[in-house]
Amino acid sequence: MSLWSPTSWREKPILQQPTYPNQAELAEVLEELKNYPPLVFAGEVRSLKSQLAEVANGNAFLLQGGDCAESFSEFRASNIRDTFKVLLQMAVVMTYAGGMPVVKVGRLGGQFAKPRSSDTETINGVTLDSYRGDIINGVDFTPEARIPDPKRMIKAYNQSAATQNLLRAFATGGLADLHQVHKWTLDFASQGEVSKKFEQLAQDIDRSLKFMEACGVSSRTYKTLRETDFFTSHEALLLPYEEAFTRRDSLTGDWFDTSAHMLWIGDRTRQVDGAHVEYLRGVGNPVGVKAGPSMDPDDLLRLCDALNPQNEAGRLNIIVRMGANKVAEGMPKLIRAIEREGKKVVWSCDPMHGNTIKSSNNYKTRPVDSVLTEMKQFFQVHKSEGTFGGGVHLEMTGKNVTECIGGSFIVTEEDLSSRYHTHCDPRLNADQALELAFLIADSLKEAKI
Repeated sequence: MSLWSPTSWREKPILQQPTYPNQAELAEVLEELKNYPPLVFAGEVRSLKSQLAEVANGNAFLLQGGDCAESFSEFRASNIRDTFKVLLQMAVVMTYAGGMPVVKVGRLGGQFAKPRSSDTETINGVTLDSYRGDIINGVDFTPEARIPDPKRMIKAYNQSAATQNLLRAFATGGLADLHQVHKWTLDFASQGEVSKKFEQLAQDIDRSLKFMEACGVSSRTYKTLRETDFFTSHEALLLPYEEAFTRRDSLTGDWFDTSAHMLWIGDRTRQVDGAHVEYLRGVGNPVGVKAGPSMDPDDLLRLCDALNPQNEAGRLNIIVRMGANKVAEGMPKLIRAIEREGKKVVWSCDPMHGNTIKSSNNYKTRPVDSVLTEMKQFFQVHKSEGTFGGGVHLEMTGKNVTECIGGSFIVTEEDLSSRYHTHCDPRLNADQALELAFLIADSLKEAKI
C-alpha cells in the first residue's frame, strides 16, 4: 500500500462530510486544535489493545455502550455518572454470572458526529441540510442552525476533556469499588424485575467479598477490587477533527489518534479505497468496522488486510449489525471467510441499528424484543460455527428515557412521547440495558458448557 501520513486521507474519496462555508475559519480552528493536549494517551491505548487481544482469543468479553450522539445541551455530570453506573452494572453481571472478565468501553467523550442517510431533510415543504451532530451543526430546524460551524469542534473538545476527566475520577476514585455495587442501581429503575434480579446478585457478591476479606483480600489491599479500567470510543467520522489529534508517541514513534482509545468506521464509510479506511489504517488505536447485511466476505477480508496487515490480535473489531432474523443468513459467510484466512478479530454484535422502526405515532424506536432476538442469534451462530461471540455494541443511557419499546419494565408506543430525549437514534434505558446484560451472561455461561 502507499505511504501513510496523517493527511494522506485527503487524497482519497470521502463520504459523510460537511461543507464548511468559511474555509479560512476551518483552517484556524484545526490549527488551534493541533496544539491542544491529547484526550487519551498511547499507553492507555496499548492497554486496551492488549485487553482486546484477550477478547479475540476467547478469554474476555467487550462491553461497548453509550449515547447515540452526545449533545451540548444534555451535557451534565449526572448523565455521565448514570451511564457509567449502568455500564458497571452490566459488566459485573457478565463477569459474575458469565465467569469472564469484561473490557469496558464507553461511547462517550467524543461521540458527536453522525452519518446520515440523506444530505438534506424536508419538513412542511422546507428543505435544509441534515443535522450531522453537535460537533458540526445544530439540531434546530432553522437555516442558521444547520450551517456547519468549525468552532463547534472546540466546544466538542472541551466537553470531551471534561467527560474524560470525570470518567477517570469515577473509575479510580471509589465509585467502581465492588463494595459499592448496591449503589449502582438508579432510583427510577429500582422497582423493576431486572433490578431486583441485580440486587440478588449484588447480595451474592457481598457474601463473596466478606469471605475474601476474611482471607485477607479486600479493596484496601487489592486495587482491582476498588478501581476499574474504562476506555472511550467514537465513530471516526469527521476526519479533519481526527487529523488534528493524530500525534506521535514519544516512546515508540508510532502514530495514535488521541481523541479516543478506540475508533470505528460505520457501514456507510467503510470503502476500502476511501478516506476513512485510509486514515484509520495508519493509527495504532484499536479499530472497529461495522458490518451490515450488505457486507461481502471478500470486502471484509480486504478491510482486514488494509486495517490489520500484521494480523495483530486486539487491533480489529468486527461489529455486526444485521437486524433480527437476518443474522443466520448474513453472518456465517463472514465468519467462515475470517476463519478460512486465519484472521484475528473480535466479533461484536450491534443489535440496535438493524432494528429501527417507525411507531404508529411516528417516533423512531427500537423494539427491545428485536434487540434481544438479534443478540441471541449472534451467540447461536457463533456456537454453531465453533467461534467466539466476544462483544456487544449498544446505544444506551443511564437516563430514564422512553425511546425503545418493550422490555421487562414495559415501554409502550404511547409512552414514547413522555421522555423521548435523543437527538438522533433511540437508546435503551438502564432497565432495558441491564436486561440485555443478563441475557449475555447466560449466553457466555452456555458457551463454556
